[in-house]
Amino acid sequence: MKLYAGTPEQFRADTQMHRIAEKLRAEYVAQIGHKPGPSEVASWQNSLQALALLINQAKLEDHGVILEYQLGNTSKRLDAMLTGRSSTSAENAVVVELKQWGTTAPSPAEGCVETFVGQRIRRVLHPSVQVGGYQQWLLDNHAVFYDTDAVGLTAVSYLHNMQFDPAGELWSERHTESLSANPLFTGDQSDKLAAFLNQHLSAGDGIPVMSRVLESKYRPSRKLLEHTAAMIAAQSDFVLLDEQRVAFESVLAEARAGYHEAKKSVVVIQGGPGTGKSVIALHLVGELAKLGYNAQHATGSKAFTENIRRVVGRRAGNSQFRYFNQFGGMQPNDVDVLILDEAHRLRETSASRFTPRAKRSDLKQVDELIGAAKTSVFFIDDLQGVRPNEVGDTALILEAAERNGAEASVFELETQFRLAGSKAFLNWVDHTLGLDETATPIWEAGKETFDFQIVDSVEQLDAMTRSKADEGQSARLTAGFCWPWSDPEPDGTLVNDVKVGDWQMPWNAKPDAGRLAPGIPPSNFWASNPNGINQVGCVYTAQGFEFDYVGVIFGRDLRWDPASQTWIGDSGASHDSIVKRSGDRFTDLVKRTYRVLLTRGLRGCYVYFEDEPTRQQLAKRTA
Repeated sequence: MKLYAGTPEQFRADTQMHRIAEKLRAEYVAQIGHKPGPSEVASWQNSLQALALLINQAKLEDHGVILEYQLGNTSKRLDAMLTGRSSTSAENAVVVELKQWGTTAPSPAEGCVETFVGQRIRRVLHPSVQVGGYQQWLLDNHAVFYDTDAVGLTAVSYLHNMQFDPAGELWSERHTESLSANPLFTGDQSDKLAAFLNQHLSAGDGIPVMSRVLESKYRPSRKLLEHTAAMIAAQSDFVLLDEQRVAFESVLAEARAGYHEAKKSVVVIQGGPGTGKSVIALHLVGELAKLGYNAQHATGSKAFTENIRRVVGRRAGNSQFRYFNQFGGMQPNDVDVLILDEAHRLRETSASRFTPRAKRSDLKQVDELIGAAKTSVFFIDDLQGVRPNEVGDTALILEAAERNGAEASVFELETQFRLAGSKAFLNWVDHTLGLDETATPIWEAGKETFDFQIVDSVEQLDAMTRSKADEGQSARLTAGFCWPWSDPEPDGTLVNDVKVGDWQMPWNAKPDAGRLAPGIPPSNFWASNPNGINQVGCVYTAQGFEFDYVGVIFGRDLRWDPASQTWIGDSGASHDSIVKRSGDRFTDLVKRTYRVLLTRGLRGCYVYFEDEPTRQQLAKRTA
C-alpha cells in the first residue's frame, strides 16, 4: 500500500499548488478509514516541501516518487522512495526518511536519541538506525529487492530543519557505524544529498522501476530465514522431552505435507502454565526457517512479542514475529506455517476502532489466521483468557478448522518445567480457585520442592521477593488490578499507586508512558529488565513470562465468602475498566487473573492476602 506514486513533475506540481498534503490525507482516509492526526498532516505539508526542493536541486526528472509506502502487513510506512537507474543502468531505489526535528539529546538506550516530538520529549531511534531497519526489512521481505535482477536499495535520512553539528548527539561516535551504513543529511547539506541521489539515480527511467517495487510480493528471503534460524539456535539450550518432541515433530510433518501436497491443516497444542508451549513455538520457528519454510510467529501480547524480538534481534524480530491482527490483508495460504502462541488471547475479529467501515468484516480472527497459512499451529491454555474480548479456546479453533476444510489434530503437554516441576501446585491452584476439579485439594508443602508461602504483610512480601533478586535470581512483585494506574509525573517518575497501609509502590509504566526517568523500564520490558523489581506488575505485563520467584498481592476483587462457601468477585474493588464491564463473567475472569499471577514462578511463589477470610481459606488448604 502507498498513499502516493507519480513522477517528479507531478509531485512538484502538487507541492507547489499546496495540494500534496490534502491528496495524502484523502488517500489515507480511503485506505485506513479514519483521518490522520493533525501533526502528521503538518509534517506532510512541511517535509514534502523540503523534498520537492531537494528533487529540484538534484535535477530528477525521469524518475519515480513513492510517498508513505507501507512495509508489507506491518503498520510502518516509509516517508519517501525515489526510483531510477544509475549511470551503469542498474535499477535502484533510495528510501528517504524525512524529519522536522530541531534539537536532540543523548539517550541511555542503544541506537536511540531523545527529541521533542508529539508535544513532549521522547526517546526515539536515531534516524540512521530507523531508516536502516526499513532498508533491511525490504531486503529481507520483498522479492524485488532480493530475487534475480534485484533492484538495488539504499536508505538515508534528511533532517531538513537542522544544521550540521559535528559535536551534536546525532554525530556522536557511538552512532558512527549506523551513519556509515545509512547516511544522515541536514538542511545545509542538501547539495551533498542531491549528489548522493544522482550517484544512484542519474540515468532516470524510474517509472518501470517504481512499477516493479509497487508490484513486489511479500515473502521472507532465504537469507532472512537462515538468519532467523541461527539467532534462535544461538538462544536456545532447551531440550524437548516426550510429548513436547511429539508435538514438535508432528508440526514439521504437517508443514511438509502442506508445502508438498497442498494440504491445509490445523494443529492445537494444549498445555497449562510452564509446560513449554512458548519454547516449542520458538524452536519451531527456528527449525522451519532452517528448512526454508516461510514460518511466521504471532501473539496477541505486545510485551511478549517485543521481548522475543529483542532476544532474536531486530532483523528477524521485525520480519517474522508479529501480532494476531496483522494477517487480514494476506492472500490465502501466503504463509507456509503460522505459529500462534498464547492463542487464548484471540479476539472475535481483527477489526479495531480504527478499521474503516468499508473494510470491516464479520470474518472471525481465527478464520482469518487459518486462511492465511497452509499449516496453523495454536498453542493454548484454555484457562488463561483474562479479558472479556479474549475468545480463544480449543473448541473455537477446532470449529474454525472444520469450517475452513482443514485437517485438525490436538496434542496435550503435561510435563511441568515451571513451579519446580510441580504439576501438583498448578492442580492445587485450579482446584482452590474453583476453575477445575483436580485431585489436589490440599497443597502438601513437605512433599514438594516448590517454595509456596502465605505471608503476613505486604512489607514481608516485598522483602522476600527483593531478597531473591539480591541473590541474583529473577524475581518480580505482581498484583491484582485493584488500584488506579496513573500516567507518569512530568519528570518521568511513576506514581506510587499500589498502596497497602503505609506501604506503596508504582505499577509498571503504561505502554504509552512516553519519556521515563532513568532506571524505569518501558512497559514491554518490565518482565525482562532487572529494574522491574521496583514496580508492581499487573497480569497484562506478567502473562507469558516466568521468574524464579514471584510475589503476589491478592486484592479484594476476589474474596472467599465463608458463609456461602463460594468465591465472590467484587467489581467495585477492581480498577480494570474492561473486566469490570464483563457482567456475569467478572468472577471467572478475576479467578483466571490470579491463576496466571500465582503460576509465574519457576522456584517459588509468595502471597499476601488483603482479605483475611480469603487468607484463612487458602491457609486451610495447605499442609
